[in-house]
Amino acid sequence: MADTTPRVQDDLYEAVNGEWAKTAEIPADKPSTGGFQDLADEVEKKLLADFDTVAADSSKAPDAFFAQAVTLYQIAKDYDKRDAEGIQPALDRLAELEAVTDFASFNDKAAQLDADLFPLPFNTGVDPDMKNTKINRVELVGPGTILPDTTYYAADNEQGKKLLAVWRDMAEKVIAMTDLDEAEQKATIEDALAFDAAIATHVKSSEEWADYPKGYNPQSLEEVDAQFGDFDFAGYAKAAFPAVPDTIIVGDPRFLKEFTQLFDAAHFTQYKHWAYINELLSLTGYLSEDLRQLGGTFGRTLSGLPEAPSQAKAAYRLANRFFSEPIGIYYGRTYFGEAAKADVTKLVKEMIATYKRRLSNSSWLSQSTKEKAVVKLDTMVLKMGYPDKANEVYDRLHVDADANLLTNVIALSKARHAFNVEQLTKPVDRNTWNMPGHLVNASYDPSRNDITFPAAILQAPFYSLEQSASQNLGGIGAVIAHEISHGFDNNGAQFDEFGNMVNWWQPADYDHFKELTQQMIDEFEGQETEAGKVNGKLVVSENIADAGGLAAALETAQNLPDTDLHAFFLNWGEIWRQKARIPYQQLLLSVDVHAPAKLRANIQPRNLDEWYTTFDVQPGDGMYIAPEKRVHIW
Repeated sequence: MADTTPRVQDDLYEAVNGEWAKTAEIPADKPSTGGFQDLADEVEKKLLADFDTVAADSSKAPDAFFAQAVTLYQIAKDYDKRDAEGIQPALDRLAELEAVTDFASFNDKAAQLDADLFPLPFNTGVDPDMKNTKINRVELVGPGTILPDTTYYAADNEQGKKLLAVWRDMAEKVIAMTDLDEAEQKATIEDALAFDAAIATHVKSSEEWADYPKGYNPQSLEEVDAQFGDFDFAGYAKAAFPAVPDTIIVGDPRFLKEFTQLFDAAHFTQYKHWAYINELLSLTGYLSEDLRQLGGTFGRTLSGLPEAPSQAKAAYRLANRFFSEPIGIYYGRTYFGEAAKADVTKLVKEMIATYKRRLSNSSWLSQSTKEKAVVKLDTMVLKMGYPDKANEVYDRLHVDADANLLTNVIALSKARHAFNVEQLTKPVDRNTWNMPGHLVNASYDPSRNDITFPAAILQAPFYSLEQSASQNLGGIGAVIAHEISHGFDNNGAQFDEFGNMVNWWQPADYDHFKELTQQMIDEFEGQETEAGKVNGKLVVSENIADAGGLAAALETAQNLPDTDLHAFFLNWGEIWRQKARIPYQQLLLSVDVHAPAKLRANIQPRNLDEWYTTFDVQPGDGMYIAPEKRVHIW
């Protein structure tokens, strides 16, 4: 029988991963399987076993935080108690919202409702000021929608209509278990859907949010308050925060300008019904098994999941959600260690040195811009493996072994919210980590100019002492340089070495950079996948980072005494290995700022001249593009 495996020259991704994909099976409770997800599954398996060990013998808990996480895990697994209580814990909680009977009482109680974590017709939080990252500011955005993105609400979007039908069916079945009569149930669902549809006309799309510097729109408290109409936003702000905020960072000015079209006294009942059903549905995962299964229907449909996670996995994931950083520290110390942390830190510094060299040798940057870019690299903070200690917020989290699951979840959530609000009057903590040590991922934070590499990603195929240096550079090397590149993508390029949104570019340089950015948008725009077409503008920042990361890792590999570029590119293709359900792929195409995995594997190598010489790729081959169409930025 003839070999049907694609040639590398025609399809790198399929050549490397095709045989794997034929037999790979997606777990029934997962939307995908493959590189990142396989490692995440292994991490979860280890930690679940460790949770069970501590649950059986509390003396084996490595610290108090881990012990609390395991206590929450045990409470979540007590389905005898959860089933016996049924929906009642949720109804007890919703009584506070039910007591808000009209617009005037909402005005009086909005700050308390926010502190108690009920849905409001707007959202606030505290984050570093983009132009002065030493201080924190209040940020204001609109509420979320039922569907994942505003594009789902378009009249011709059939998928959106089908998903709303699933949501409606789920909501009707859950609300039927409450003490509302049939007329109240029906009115609640209809009003909630109407309010949700209105929200979708006033808030940003995922594509718009992907340009996050445009989310920086400072306005005075007086300016903001004036746009809220009869709702007393100034009174809310005075009650909700430890100091009256003189400045509010408005993430979506159009939403604020149009706020009174969404919410006023005439729309109060519609809002209240929307808040009631959304809060009720959000609580189902902490109630009986029947409600956990029923309340997860919409989410499973979004990702195409045939099954909910097992009770044990759901309990672990819940505990992990509240105690992720301490769990990550435990994971890093137990399964990673200081020696490996030092080894990978050395590799990161090598990648930064390569990046500095590439920037210094850039053919299109002026000397002034080059010097400022190098300063940004020199100042970049490295957060490797896991932090030395957990953030102080964990000192606030206390699990009550005698209370039910929902009571604990609300108490923990309120403690986290209160801690965030308190940061308004405190300096920015630049030691905060974006990711815990057991997460298979990595990140760059433009407001802190730091990169985070959790211990869990530092495994094969990304990184292993068993792999060659060329393979490691095609894996973790490219990922490391990808995160460094985010400091110079279309968003990160607008922030200086301290994370402040400052223009440090010469005008001609930035104009040329925008032209190159548009080329990257065009390269991905409309690319076909089995789930639909790619939105080039949505994914541009990650594609710039992929391109810069792969190019920098390649240059580092070329300087090795025993370089093997075949191994380099093949491992790059392998790390993007993924098999995903079609609904999940469709979801990602709408909201994810990353390109589909196969395109990440295949498109970026084609921009590099060394790809062609390494595999003798010629015109007519599937992985060939003409030299003048190859996009080179960093």
